[in-house]
Amino acid sequence: MKSILALTTTLLATTGVQAHYIFQQFTSGGTKHAAWKYVRKNSNPAWLQNGPVTDLSSTDLRCNVGGQLSNGTETVTMKAGDEFTFTLDTAVYHAGPVSLYMSKAPGLVKDYDGSGQWFKIYDWGPSGNSWPMRISYTSNIPRCIPDGEYLLRIQQLGLHNPGAPPQFYISCAQVKVTNGGSTNPSPTALIPGAFKSTDPGYNVNIYSGNMANYQVPGPAVFKC
Repeated sequence: MKSILALTTTLLATTGVQAHYIFQQFTSGGTKHAAWKYVRKNSNPAWLQNGPVTDLSSTDLRCNVGGQLSNGTETVTMKAGDEFTFTLDTAVYHAGPVSLYMSKAPGLVKDYDGSGQWFKIYDWGPSGNSWPMRISYTSNIPRCIPDGEYLLRIQQLGLHNPGAPPQFYISCAQVKVTNGGSTNPSPTALIPGAFKSTDPGYNVNIYSGNMANYQVPGPAVFKC
């Protein structure tokens, strides 16, 4: 009996690892940094490190499980307008949109739990019925945002299992922005709170037809 239970546990762990993915590396200034150097590592056990969040009311939606704490994550300095990339452990293979958010810390970002306002800086939605399923996603820090320290959050929403809660794959990098502007980003939203079960882009059946009118959940993208 013990051997059967052990085998079942092993199979579940292996299946969990294979069925998911996690954003764990950050690239800035053309350098791809070591995993978790500038990205907050979640507090899941190793076999569930790349598991999703599904509870819309949970603070884990901010930076993943346990991500309200820095836990030694370093902060990378970047100029407003600089390019960055998030890279996963394996390419996304659950269909759904990808979004980038930022939230300004009141002080040092290493001490910030993400409880303030968030603004969205980019969306990757569907093209027809094709979804942006990649191993890395590249964008830029907005040029006009004020200097300061920020959580830079990437989110992929897995919509592959209609009828079950969609899966949020989330990571946050710690970034210090310099040479910025003076624009206060809007619209903003709190997390949790930015996503609702009634959002069309959250409860959609992606297999029901063309996604040309798909609405990515969350606030509108802020543009300088």
